Amino acid sequence: MKMKNVAVIVATVLILIGATYYADKKTRVSTNVSAHADVSPDKSIGQPEPDVHFKDLDGKDVSLADYNGKVVLVNFWATWCDPCRTEIPWLIEMQKKYAGKGFTVLGVAMDEEGKSVVAPFVAKEHFDVSGQKLPMSYPIVLGTDAIADKFGGLLGYPTSVLISRNGKQVKRITGLISYEEISHAIESQL
Repeated sequence: MKMKNVAVIVATVLILIGATYYADKKTRVSTNVSAHADVSPDKSIGQPEPDVHFKDLDGKDVSLADYNGKVVLVNFWATWCDPCRTEIPWLIEMQKKYAGKGFTVLGVAMDEEGKSVVAPFVAKEHFDVSGQKLPMSYPIVLGTDAIADKFGGLLGYPTSVLISRNGKQVKRITGLISYEEISHAIESQL
């Protein structure tokens, strides 16, 4: 093998290692700081909710419009996403706390394998919520890249979009949500 070919292979491997390290670092939750998410200004804030249709885990059609009149936290997540697993207990608690006031979390599972991975995860996983082991108690639907694009695309998981009762996007959070911050945002819409 020529020295030039070896240099190209070594350079390619180093680039791949660097890209993997960077991607891994960007999707991990830091244990040294409190939960922080990107809440930079977003052009979708104030815009109407997108016209999107999902399939739930039973194969039934679900539309975001089905939730008109409710405050909805659309949460894009994946079964393999550690920050997603961290915030699921918070979402279960918020669903329980605010459901009677016209609120729901809508979990949009973005796993490439779809229902074959998501349905067993939802059926068997229980999360510690205030000392109780509880299942995901909010609606779970299957997402696609096309659906994510209607929300302006995703930079990572989890990504949450809060939608007001009148169907306007009022907050977008990329990354692990802050329980206090999102609770305050939800309460401001109820």
